[in-house]
Amino acid sequence: MLLPTQQENYPSGTKVTEAVFVTDLHGKMPRYLSLFKYLRERPPEILFIGGDLLPPFMPGSDSLHHGDTDFIHNYLMANFLSLHKDLGDDYPKVVMIMGNDDPRYFESSLISAGNNLWVYLHQRKLNWNKYDLFGYSFVPPTPFYLKDWERYDVSRFTDLGCISPEEGRRSFPTSENDRKWTTIKDDLDSLALEMAPGSSIFLFHSPPYKTLLDKGDLKGQKIDHVLLDEHLGSIAIKRFIEERQPLLTLHGHIHESARMTGSWLEKIGSTVCINGSHDGDELSVIRLTLEQPEYAQRLLL
Repeated sequence: MLLPTQQENYPSGTKVTEAVFVTDLHGKMPRYLSLFKYLRERPPEILFIGGDLLPPFMPGSDSLHHGDTDFIHNYLMANFLSLHKDLGDDYPKVVMIMGNDDPRYFESSLISAGNNLWVYLHQRKLNWNKYDLFGYSFVPPTPFYLKDWERYDVSRFTDLGCISPEEGRRSFPTSENDRKWTTIKDDLDSLALEMAPGSSIFLFHSPPYKTLLDKGDLKGQKIDHVLLDEHLGSIAIKRFIEERQPLLTLHGHIHESARMTGSWLEKIGSTVCINGSHDGDELSVIRLTLEQPEYAQRLLL
């Protein structure tokens, strides 16, 4: 069911593709409970989940503990199975990626547990209806120690205050060549070979650099008297959007950006870009139609 302001944009009887986008739930029970309740009440045709799915290694009181694959099998799989049973033919297509806080050690479990419940989309292409869907989890270097989902952006440069992808720790083995030389730009150049601009949708974890979607709460902060860059997104993703012009890109990662800029949606050329993350306690739900994503609405539940 369309929201009232979305319905105004379509003639009566027009068939539209309704989508919901959530990201950065970080294993928090209240957010997942809100999500499953909302999906039962207003199931979309497709659900995008943009990474940072799992609880932290040191969970707080409102987080679910995961040992090995307990969270994936005992919580995610169990709840999506229950949702599938309740919704039947109205069960949405579910596509997801991991984020930089999700240990890649659990990737194989996430893929196998999905079965008919969800599609894991990282560095993959999925033809769905009239759209080509792509997923990409890697983010530029951060100050955090887990490096499973970090790559150099366009060159072997690490921002002040961040830790190189060649350092930190990993839960999943990678080659020295991969850690040292592979960039986000390289990966996106490969994905671009398979895309059609007007019908492609990209599910990213990182937002594009120097936009309304990637501003961190770093104003005035310095290291060794040098100001830190407030924009924390990917240069490669920004250039990719400018040059390739997909229909829609979905992002997360920088939770406070909407609070800092007052915006969670931005157009880059003809591409609609949305950051669905949120730094409050609520669940941020982006509801949109794929035909006119610029009319998306954000709900805090």
